[in-house]
Amino acid sequence: MLREYHEYALDRVALVTGANRGIGFEIARQLAEIGNRVILGARNLAQGEAAAKILASNDVKAFAAELDVTDEATIEKLTRKIDLDFGRLDILVNNAGILIDETDLPSETAPQTTRTTLETNLLGPWRLCQAFIPMMKRNNYGRIVNVSSGAGALSEMSDSLYAPAYSISKTALNALTIMFASELRGSNILVNAVCPGWVRTDMGGTSAPRSAKEGADTAVWLATLPDDGPTGGFFRERSKIEW
Repeated sequence: MLREYHEYALDRVALVTGANRGIGFEIARQLAEIGNRVILGARNLAQGEAAAKILASNDVKAFAAELDVTDEATIEKLTRKIDLDFGRLDILVNNAGILIDETDLPSETAPQTTRTTLETNLLGPWRLCQAFIPMMKRNNYGRIVNVSSGAGALSEMSDSLYAPAYSISKTALNALTIMFASELRGSNILVNAVCPGWVRTDMGGTSAPRSAKEGADTAVWLATLPDDGPTGGFFRERSKIEW
């Protein structure tokens, strides 16, 4: 369910990566529904435009943009476009991610699988933070939400046998969250990571217990934090969890 958000966190400009489907689409939908202008980043522009059209049919402000988080050229192009069209970016949700080693054991995972996973799940968010933090600093406001996973929590990893590249990429994303939060402390740019839980999406499968709407809630909450909100934390169901 969509719970109450802070009024002054509305009418912001938000970018959600991997927003044409799944949790990303639901995060974009919820942010748009509460009055934000939302850019849906998608590798396939046609799919992004179709998703934005669905949202716009509900009389919200949603726009599609081509964005491959592994391609620096598309990041640079989108950064320039957002600066030209809006003059600011207030909210960045690093949602785009891949899981391509779901049934692999650590002893079986090919190095290239790990490289490919890290390129999207770690270096993608890193590049986007570097691209948009200067814009956030210029406007003295920013909320960065890194969509992580319990699979990346060291506190939960002792029972994790499979998907080592994915798990390690999310552990690294958590570390990046802490580092950026520390660098930006006092700047009114809050940086947090979220575990959406096991969600019924193309990645999570039909057996997952949580809906996309439930999975998106904490990310939207973190994206609309007040100025005195937390930074450098890892959250699930709006509660802080261990790294």
